[in-house]
Amino acid sequence: MYIYFNKHHKLVKLTTLLVTLLTAGSILTACSLDDNSANSSDSTPVTQTSSSKHGNNTAGTQQSVTKAHQPGNTTSSPKINAQRKDILSKLVSYTNSESAGPNGNYYWLNGKARLTGFSHLGTGNYRFTSDVQGRSATARAILTYSEYQSSKGSRQGSPLDPPAWPTPNPKVAITYQLTGRTYHGYLYNRSHSIADSLLGSKSYTSKYNFTTGTRPQNTGANQNGGMRYAEETAENYWKSHPQTSTSIDYETTPLYVGNETVPRGSIVDIKSSDNTINTEVVVINSVEGIKVNYKTGSSNATPDLNHIPAAVAATPKPSHQPTKASSKTSTHSSSITKAVNGQ
Repeated sequence: MYIYFNKHHKLVKLTTLLVTLLTAGSILTACSLDDNSANSSDSTPVTQTSSSKHGNNTAGTQQSVTKAHQPGNTTSSPKINAQRKDILSKLVSYTNSESAGPNGNYYWLNGKARLTGFSHLGTGNYRFTSDVQGRSATARAILTYSEYQSSKGSRQGSPLDPPAWPTPNPKVAITYQLTGRTYHGYLYNRSHSIADSLLGSKSYTSKYNFTTGTRPQNTGANQNGGMRYAEETAENYWKSHPQTSTSIDYETTPLYVGNETVPRGSIVDIKSSDNTINTEVVVINSVEGIKVNYKTGSSNATPDLNHIPAAVAATPKPSHQPTKASSKTSTHSSSITKAVNGQ
């Protein structure tokens, strides 16, 4: 390289030789998570996604599940905006007062569905997530009629313990103001976010598809409320549209207060691709007459020492000889049944 400059009319020539050696290196790393990773301080959510399409697995086809590490997210739940903060405020009011909610059946309708996070899900796919504290967070699935059809009959799996599942789980007596009947059985159910009746065996692939739900959160006061109301919304659509190619976007988001381990309730958003269903259901995780500690799962429930054994409770009384006990007392068995979500 030559540089010239003129001083006192004399030309001076300077020659400068520059040599630069640059060395660059890079290290590529990969990471994987197991189910226990969600309980660490890592802020990245664990997700599980079905790789099958349209829910039409042929015989011998293996259902695969992948766990994805998604950098850049600090929580797997959608951000609780002003609307969800309002819902959580109402849930806190209902649960603190041991209330069954505005209709006495542990849910209320809240307008149209507000779905999020479905852009990367295909028909028949699902995703379960955990939050930074290792609690079950949003569960999403694009449901098909074939999944509903294949899940009919017996239960497709065994319910998993959700994170922070409380022990012991006492047997209690719960009297419902809506029906005047009394339930005898376990206080808590392993409550599906997306039910066996909708997703079949896939609903048992992750503990993050389960939350600790009170019995009435799971079934309501009359067996058709709580989470069952939302599930039956989808089930009734399939029943009235057999063999349809229409799909249903289904999303359940548990809502917590601070560091509590038991959700105060859940938001269930449901929308069919033909727009016949377009609704948001808010489910209340409360129980009449029993105060729940949402941090630990403990309660002030008095153990039901007179709990009727399941075999006796399952024996129906003659319908032509009603008694005060039979008309006012529901001795639901605490054993697992297909009709109930995630006992």
